[in-house]
Amino acid sequence: MKYCVIGAGGTGGCIAAYMARAGKDITVIARGEHLEQIRTQGIRLETVKGTEVVSPIAAYEMSEYMNQLAQKSAEVSAEESAEKVMEISAGRPDVIFVCVKGYSLEQVVPFIREVSKKETIVIPILNLYGTGAKLQKLLPELLVTDGCIYIAAKIREPGTIQMNGTIFRIVYGVRDSDELRRELFIVAEDLRQSGIEAVLSENIRRDALQKFSYVSPMAAAGLYFNANAERFQVTGDERDTFVALVKEMDKLAEAMGISFQVDIVRNNLAILDALSPEASTSMQRDIAAGKPSEIDGLIYEVVRMAERYGVELPNYQKIAKELESYST
Repeated sequence: MKYCVIGAGGTGGCIAAYMARAGKDITVIARGEHLEQIRTQGIRLETVKGTEVVSPIAAYEMSEYMNQLAQKSAEVSAEESAEKVMEISAGRPDVIFVCVKGYSLEQVVPFIREVSKKETIVIPILNLYGTGAKLQKLLPELLVTDGCIYIAAKIREPGTIQMNGTIFRIVYGVRDSDELRRELFIVAEDLRQSGIEAVLSENIRRDALQKFSYVSPMAAAGLYFNANAERFQVTGDERDTFVALVKEMDKLAEAMGISFQVDIVRNNLAILDALSPEASTSMQRDIAAGKPSEIDGLIYEVVRMAERYGVELPNYQKIAKELESYST
C-alpha cells in the first residue's frame, strides 16, 4: 500500500514518522522550514520515552508532488500498453490521510483530486465532526471515510514533533456499510505494524462524535480558562467545567440518536488525566500565536448543532458568548 499524508503537524507528522520507521511506503506533504528539516534530517520525535530521529522520509510540497506524478503520467502515450498505464497508476497513493486544520480543508481538494487514482481512499483525520461527509461531497469520485485521532502532539520547532502522553489511536470507517473495502483492513494492519493503535469502526458516526466529545470540551474549557492540562487534572472549577461540557455533548448525542458505548465522562477524564501537564489544544496554541483557528468548528458549531436538534447547552452557550471576540 502506498500512503500520502497531507500535513506534517503533530498529527500528520507522527503518522508519517511511525509508518516510515516501520518501513511503510509513505510520503508526507509539508511546507516551509519544517519541510526542509524533514528532507535533510527526517522527523525528530520527542516522546515520554525519549527522543529519536526517523529518517529518511519522503517529503514534498504539494506542487512538487503533483508535478512528479504528472511527469510520470505524461510519459505514457495513448499507444503504450495497459501494463505501462497500470505501472503509472501504481505510483499514485492508495490511501491519503488528510491531517490539515478544518479551515484549510477545501484548499486541499484540488491536490487530492490531482494525485489520486480512482481506487484511492481518503481518510480525513481532523478535530472537527462531520468532515468526512463534507469532503465526500467535494470528491464524489473517490471513497472518503470519516476518521479521528487520539494524540497530543505539536511541532516544537521545524523538523521536531513533541508528543505529550502515550496515547496514539486512529479511528476510521465508512458511513455506509456497502462502501467497506478490503483495503481498509490492510490500512488497519499497516498502522498496527507501525505501532499505532488502529480501529476500523463499525459505527464511525458514533465513534467520531465520541472523540469530538473530548476535543471540543477541552478546547472550549482550555481557552476559556487559558489553562493547560495540569489545571484540569485536579479538582476545581476548570475540571468541573470540562465535565459539564462533556455531559452537554452527551445530551447532544442523545438528541442526534447516538448512544455512546462508554461512560463518556469517565472515558474523557481518563484521556485528560493521561496527558502531560503542559499539554494544550492546538486551537489554544493557534489563537495564542495569532493564527487562524478551528474555534468555529470546535465551539460555535456545537451551539448551532444544539439549535438544530432542539437541545439546551447552557455551558456551551455561555462560553461561546464569552469567546465571541476570538471569532473576529
